Amino acid sequence: MPKTANTDTAAGSRAGSESRRAPGGPAGEPAVRNGLLIAAAAVMFTAMAGALLFSGAAAAQQLSDPGALTRWALPVAKALHNGAMAAVIGALVFAVAILPKSLKLKRGRRVEAGEPEHPAFALALTLAGVAGAVWTLSALAVLLFTYSDVSGLPLSADASYTQGLGAFVTDFSAGRAWLAVSIIAAVVTTLAFGVRSLNALAATGVLAAGAIIPIALVGHSAGGDDHSAAVNSIGLHLAGVCLWIGGLIVLAVVSRRLGPITGVVLRRYSALAGFAFALVLLSGIVNASLRITSFDQLRSEWGVLVIVKAAATLLLGVIGFLHRRWIIPQLPEKAAGTAKASGPDGGSSPKSANRILWQLIAVELLIMGAVSGVAVALGRTATPRPEELPPNASPARILTGYDLPPELTPERYLTEWRFDWLWVAVVLILAVAYLRGMVKVRRRGDKWPLVRTLCWLTGLALLTYVTSGAPAVYGMVLFSTHMLAHMSLTMVVPLFLVLGAPVTLALKALTPRGDGTRGIREWILVGVHSRFSKVITNPVFAAVNFAGSIVVFYYSELFGFALRQHVGHELMIVHFLLTGYIFVLTMIGIDPLPYRALYPLRLVILLATMAFHAFFGVAVMGGTSLIQASYFGNMGREWGSPPSPTSSWAGPSCGGSAKFPP
Repeated sequence: MPKTANTDTAAGSRAGSESRRAPGGPAGEPAVRNGLLIAAAAVMFTAMAGALLFSGAAAAQQLSDPGALTRWALPVAKALHNGAMAAVIGALVFAVAILPKSLKLKRGRRVEAGEPEHPAFALALTLAGVAGAVWTLSALAVLLFTYSDVSGLPLSADASYTQGLGAFVTDFSAGRAWLAVSIIAAVVTTLAFGVRSLNALAATGVLAAGAIIPIALVGHSAGGDDHSAAVNSIGLHLAGVCLWIGGLIVLAVVSRRLGPITGVVLRRYSALAGFAFALVLLSGIVNASLRITSFDQLRSEWGVLVIVKAAATLLLGVIGFLHRRWIIPQLPEKAAGTAKASGPDGGSSPKSANRILWQLIAVELLIMGAVSGVAVALGRTATPRPEELPPNASPARILTGYDLPPELTPERYLTEWRFDWLWVAVVLILAVAYLRGMVKVRRRGDKWPLVRTLCWLTGLALLTYVTSGAPAVYGMVLFSTHMLAHMSLTMVVPLFLVLGAPVTLALKALTPRGDGTRGIREWILVGVHSRFSKVITNPVFAAVNFAGSIVVFYYSELFGFALRQHVGHELMIVHFLLTGYIFVLTMIGIDPLPYRALYPLRLVILLATMAFHAFFGVAVMGGTSLIQASYFGNMGREWGSPPSPTSSWAGPSCGGSAKFPP
């Protein structure tokens, strides 16, 4: 095994002994100046103003103009909001996965209450709290100015204005979304100041990332054609931006507190930034392709801004590549935790490499500021493709966001596709991670059965088909196809995924950390041994959840929520996939579990769930009313048989003429 294979472990051990001597790093060590963040903010606002003037988005509106204050204050508030949210999420990610919590760094050691925190860890959480306060105030400002913008009324303290603002917050999706973001930001800010355990901070980070959902749902171009693809691509884009830009902001703030752990932190952030860069670039391409349908549209104001943003993103990717491949390996052993004292070719000294590193990070911050400003202006610029539904939209398009697909035939089970980019991204990430883990294990000399890899890839391929193929396309208009997709998610896809044993592979492939921080491997072990895991992986609970959730879902308003709301649809997929995976894992899985039942008990549980599913199927087939008749019965479908209340399980008869009232 190469000497550098366990860099994190070696670096963590050295950092543990050295951080007590110089927790803040040696005097005069190159780092990012605080004034650079102010310069980056100035570049962001300058770029935003220029882009707004170029696109005409800041010009007075011919009808219902809210005034110059709203036209300029709204993008400024959004820019502040985006930067503050990214800083909060980045700071929490650094706290739970990159920075050591304690000065006494030792693998497997529990941090005691009242023990001195590492200066970088404490500063990251201070940043999370301060940025959270800015996030909360800016989200409220966006809420106020958004109402002024959509209503065409300047800010006012009149009773009629405040009454309209109250209705906007309660009755309109944009108002509810920004109110939710404001509440999430306030809660996250409070927690960032009040909690210190890694588990609580991780939960806080998940809550903070949850604010991306309402923003994506009401984001620019999310209300136009192909709504689901637009929402998913924007959500993935925002997630990548928060990890990338937020992490860089945190790195700049804590740079003077890293000291001997500089190299370790930079390596971990570099891996995170590489993932975020790919996520930002690919999701941006998908989202732009939904709005630009011809090369001529690239010459529009929106198209030009997209090109500028894409070019700057690629430049940032090049700088990140230089970090990872050239500069970071040249850092001295004390800072980087490697056995090298100079560059691979001996051409650069460690001191000069360290200086160049922080200089490039400074340039990266300035470029990111400009990109962030252009992105805000892009959100205020009209797209080349109209975002409103046409006045002659079909009933199916009004209900689902898409025109009615052609008549379902055996051939179209293979030819009809509509990619769900969220699950395409999930599948690609899981496939690449699994293959990399398998290659690493085999290169080390350990065995990993090829059949497990084939099972895992087969499960991911089936997951892609169910979420993006004919079951997804026709599942929105036919109850029978919806049930086909549901049963595949709970019974077929999990079977192959469980046989792939991903947790076992991850524990074999990932190197344990030696500095007390929690990487992916450590968080997996925390999850496996948690009380929550002991509950949900109990065979009896898993079986009840697996079978009982079907009844709760289909005979409540949850089904209608999943059909009509994008968030509900994605949560439905997550729920049925996880419940099926956990149930199959308790039956035949080899991955570690807190408790594994004896085979006779597993057999009894399996037979009981099979009997329940059979009973549920008979109950649905014998029903006297069409499930979600106001939805399936109003598709305006002309092919196939009309819906029949007594055969809601049947195939073509579950589509819809408009014979049922909405």
